Amino acid sequence: MSEIENPGRRSLLKGLIGAPFIGAIWGGAIFKSRRDQSIREEILKELNIEVETPAPLGPVSGDPIRIGIIGYGIRGKQLAQALGFLPQADLKALKEAALANKNDRRYQDFISQENLNVRITGVCELFDVRAEEAIDAGTTDNNKPKRYRTYQEMVESKDIDAVIIATPDHLHAPMSIAAVKAGKHVYVEKCMTHNVAETYELYDVVKNSNIVFQVGHQHRQTQSYITAKDIIRKKVLGHVSLVQTTTNRNTDNGAWQYHIHEKASPETIDWEQFLGPAPKIPFNKEHFFRWRKWWAYGTGLSGDLLTHDFDSINCILNMGIPKYVTASGGIYTHRDGREVPDVFQVTMEYPDFSTGSSQEPGKEKGMTFLYSATLGNQYNRGTLLMGHDATMSLGATLEVHADRASTRYRDLMRQGIMDDDTPVFSYNPAQGVDAVTSATAKYFAQKGLLYTYRDGKRVDSAHLHLKEWLVCIRNGGKPSCGIEEGFEEAISAHMATLSYKTGKRVEWDHSQRKIVNLSEEEMI
Repeated sequence: MSEIENPGRRSLLKGLIGAPFIGAIWGGAIFKSRRDQSIREEILKELNIEVETPAPLGPVSGDPIRIGIIGYGIRGKQLAQALGFLPQADLKALKEAALANKNDRRYQDFISQENLNVRITGVCELFDVRAEEAIDAGTTDNNKPKRYRTYQEMVESKDIDAVIIATPDHLHAPMSIAAVKAGKHVYVEKCMTHNVAETYELYDVVKNSNIVFQVGHQHRQTQSYITAKDIIRKKVLGHVSLVQTTTNRNTDNGAWQYHIHEKASPETIDWEQFLGPAPKIPFNKEHFFRWRKWWAYGTGLSGDLLTHDFDSINCILNMGIPKYVTASGGIYTHRDGREVPDVFQVTMEYPDFSTGSSQEPGKEKGMTFLYSATLGNQYNRGTLLMGHDATMSLGATLEVHADRASTRYRDLMRQGIMDDDTPVFSYNPAQGVDAVTSATAKYFAQKGLLYTYRDGKRVDSAHLHLKEWLVCIRNGGKPSCGIEEGFEEAISAHMATLSYKTGKRVEWDHSQRKIVNLSEEEMI
């Protein structure tokens, strides 16, 4: 009798099938003692284990979609690159770097991107140097982008089908609202809005339109997050009572001390347009390039980095807006004149939320989402979803550890099939950060925000997120981070900011769909 046909082993397999923990076999202790490949394959076949993969997005054929880029700073340039456009000087530099270092994959990644069948037909950028770079990037043999001096002019143009908005936060809502009213499709970066009032206004405008609206949370395309959704659906973790997410950065660039261009001046920057609805002050280069440090233009750690972590968990758990939010922190690591905190803690309470329980009904209910941030240390503390039966660590990779006190896996733990030191499920697509040398870039890579994999090929997550938006424009359908998800992200982030500013525990009433314990003056 072969080992596979052994009755004792068959009973073990049936027992594992009866305990519907789909990831228990993949990385678990059982393979430490049973290394025979044929046995492994037989178990996987019998359990039908596979990493969750997204459905194909659909075709990008037809006439090119005509894109207008509003804002060509750090993120705007990255999004243009994800669409397939780079200035010639940058493309040359990537090629030379690849020739000098065979491990530098940036050039190959870029040229192997799928052609998304778009044209950049318009650029609206307030700094002349960046505007020229954007025009260079979008210029092809049969197309040269037009520079629009105002976003109002761009969204009214008949030569623009859709806009990508990558400006400071205080301009997101005014630009998005104007674009939607003009019938343009919108891809806008997070935070979707700058304050609570305009979050409602943008929501209503989008809901009453026929445009496709996408918020730039590209981790919704990251393979590990997609797989995590399947783990939650199968109640692998049991009741999740605590989610921990973190920001850990320790460089000037990571703390928004961005480079101030030597050609910046009142003659090369449209300062009045930059200010927009912000208070009127004289020209200030630092405010223009390092706008995230001031409340007038940015949303601080809440809108910049908490939103990534919040939405990444929301796309897995669908927990929505919290009932209560409390925040604290201060300026402890970069005393350079900034207003926004650089150390920040946020507690979001969900007293009625549940992911399902393996214990008796009524024992478990409620969850806390805990965000902890410092811009003065870059030790990776990771993201954890902590359940009664197991804990999942999540980022570019994914691991699940069974809990020693688990109800669901008690028998498997006793048999030594599982232990709390060895991952019972592990997903690692062998993702590296090849040639990505900055600490900030590595931070985003660890979060799963730079690359993911499709069919074994490394792909820019932003490229996939933009493609999803474009496919919905062409063929219909709902993008993964539309106005509903954007509303939940923005309101939750604003609740954290308001708690920090007012010192109050901010309360959301789901039935009234509003914050109920702050005055209008406090919510400005």
